[in-house]
Amino acid sequence: MSQLSRSSHALVTGGGRGIGLAISAALSKAGTTVTVLGRNRATLDEAVASGAAQFAAVADVADQASVKAAIAEAAVRQPIDILVANAGAAESAPFGRSDAALFQRMMDVNFMGVVHATQAVLPGMVERRRGRIVAVASTAGIKGYAYVSAYSAAKHAVIGLVRSLALETAKSGVTVNAVCPGFTETDLLEGSIDNIIKKTGRSREQAVAELAKHNPQGRLVAPSEVADAVLWLCGEGAGAITGQAIAVAGGEV
Repeated sequence: MSQLSRSSHALVTGGGRGIGLAISAALSKAGTTVTVLGRNRATLDEAVASGAAQFAAVADVADQASVKAAIAEAAVRQPIDILVANAGAAESAPFGRSDAALFQRMMDVNFMGVVHATQAVLPGMVERRRGRIVAVASTAGIKGYAYVSAYSAAKHAVIGLVRSLALETAKSGVTVNAVCPGFTETDLLEGSIDNIIKKTGRSREQAVAELAKHNPQGRLVAPSEVADAVLWLCGEGAGAITGQAIAVAGGEV
């Protein structure tokens, strides 16, 4: 495992549940001070109470002003060395029924949420010549899936941002990468499972199997596996890794 500086301060958006919570817990266990950012104060407080994080900040990642204010407040305690832009949302619909509002929602949360958080932390990182930015994208940012064109488009945009920003910051001491999980065991995935059950009448086991079949290993990814990849990218030994989109998906892509 790549070693982290134990004096680091990490901010994890969407850090109160699912993949974000697993990432927060892994960073905390490695000795990093973690601030979790999200919309639900109760969920964030639970993350702090569990020891997965030390501080919480309430903001909607789609709202640039609230993100900027929350991150500025967190940075007063300690400069932010690591940003994990994890917050996201997924909606499914056939393209013909995907209106402009759906596309806007997916872009606002999944793409602009990454932009807003990155713009808030990057100047300080560049000034200190030290920083790690990791966006949690998706295999949907590398390949397409039917019925999630808006979500997939937003995740593709995240990977484009990562690749471009990595070139701009290559000599600054800051690295910019993405991890791209396949179907992962989270409450967000539960919504997809419920949708399959409602639309097809399949059992839960059949619905899970429908999603797991995309993974050549024939299973869902564990949040801890995504967290391990993020932990490595945040470590001091990953300084030469930038501009990458690393799939955590059992060989799917």
